[in-house]
Amino acid sequence: MKPIIRGPLSRHLFFRLTTSSSSISFSTSSLSINTPSLHTLSSFHLLTLSPSNTHVPISPNQPTPHHQFTHRRPFSSVRSDPSSIEPPPPNAIPVVSTVASPFESSPSIDAGSSIRKPISLWPGMYHSPVTNALWEARSSIFEKSQELPSDAASESELVPKTPAQSRTSIIYKFSSDYILREQYRNPWNEIRSGKLLEDLDALAGTISFKHCSNDKGAAMPFLLVTASVDRMVLKKPIRVDTDLKIVGAVTWVGRSSMEIRLEVIQPTPEASDPSDSLALTANFTFVARDSKTGKSAPINQISPETQQEKLLWREAEDRNQMRKKKRGENMRGLDDREADRLKALLAEGRVFCDMPALADRDSILIRDTRLEYSIICQPQQRNIHGRIFGGFLMRKALELAFSTAYAFAGAAPLFVEADHVDFLKPVDVGNFLRLKSCVLYTELENPTRPLINVEVVAHVTRPELRSSEVSNTFYFTFTARPEAMKNGLKIRSVVPATEEEARRVLERMDAENPELVQTRN
Repeated sequence: MKPIIRGPLSRHLFFRLTTSSSSISFSTSSLSINTPSLHTLSSFHLLTLSPSNTHVPISPNQPTPHHQFTHRRPFSSVRSDPSSIEPPPPNAIPVVSTVASPFESSPSIDAGSSIRKPISLWPGMYHSPVTNALWEARSSIFEKSQELPSDAASESELVPKTPAQSRTSIIYKFSSDYILREQYRNPWNEIRSGKLLEDLDALAGTISFKHCSNDKGAAMPFLLVTASVDRMVLKKPIRVDTDLKIVGAVTWVGRSSMEIRLEVIQPTPEASDPSDSLALTANFTFVARDSKTGKSAPINQISPETQQEKLLWREAEDRNQMRKKKRGENMRGLDDREADRLKALLAEGRVFCDMPALADRDSILIRDTRLEYSIICQPQQRNIHGRIFGGFLMRKALELAFSTAYAFAGAAPLFVEADHVDFLKPVDVGNFLRLKSCVLYTELENPTRPLINVEVVAHVTRPELRSSEVSNTFYFTFTARPEAMKNGLKIRSVVPATEEEARRVLERMDAENPELVQTRN
């Protein structure tokens, strides 16, 4: 019999019918992700399709038959080793209790329990089992705050913390969990990079909460928001049939901002050196805002202990100084050298606009690569602060950028890196959000690995007020698949048609090659 499930819990019911029950659990040493199980059918009806094509209701009290898939879709010709990632140590401290106190113990988190959380604490049932578990961990901080006296949650005394106190890791058991693997698989049997970015942002947020909570486990009286994401480089392809681990910790703290470094690790049998397992690195910057005034709020300082932690602190400090220098340079006008570069970049674009019949057939205008996507932001996409989750915006932006590169190249591209992400303004529930993308420029120096640089700009549009503001800017890099290049695929150059477009191109080129900027200066 084939089970037919109706009702808003159909996704969870499907898990119960197709797999043996399992749960989600995680700790500061590791977060194990398995598929959620359903322990009650509540008042929903389960129907089965009989051979006579009639629907026969099954009582909720009646035992549910256990069904198994008879066909498994192969994901790889090479079987992965489920033991490639070491299990967490027996004394691992669960994340939920670590957020409150590093010495308490706590039962494992059941992702399905999220739907029973009070609406004031839980942002709604989200799309990823990882974000479900992480939101659950953050909710425990606020519950702890409500249990303390009113003056305890508003203490302004700050205490230095070590990176180890905020360090958290997640384990994705792709090799053994078919349902989890299906949630992260794209049509080409590869990892969905957008969902991975979503999880990275959620984990970075949880780490920032842990760093900023006081010794009693209560949340400090301010908001923590994603300010930016620095260059996120994919060092090797990420497989969807091999176990994956994400590790992160606070590495640098300013007065009201902090940088969180995340590493995506995927060991493979052929990797002899541990460094070969590192698949991706990312640096998230979070800022603290006073919940009442909206102004910047001081946070706990960082006290690096090991040599590696001190090295990461110095690197983060250099990036912070570079950002400040860049903001100052953006305020000054163009010098003669910059004006010459701008003029040269616009030369081919002028030909396209004034003499299109004579334009280079191997080039295309930026405006002819544009795509657009519009959404109304829903309550199910909000974070604990009631605003739209930054990871959701990153996923939507990456998916639009992927589509833009796909339509431009004529073949499915490969994600290479997220160059930079800026969160300029918050996005609220009910906002009319417009995401606009274009291919900003291409790098064709390496004919076997051309690079396609895509820009995505998010606009919060308010038709009632006749206003539109930029809320986010995203920059992603893709390349063409090797098999497509061998089959004769040719990537075209992209040229600007206006001075404003040319300025954006030069700004991104300089951001990608800071050493060349220093040479020119």
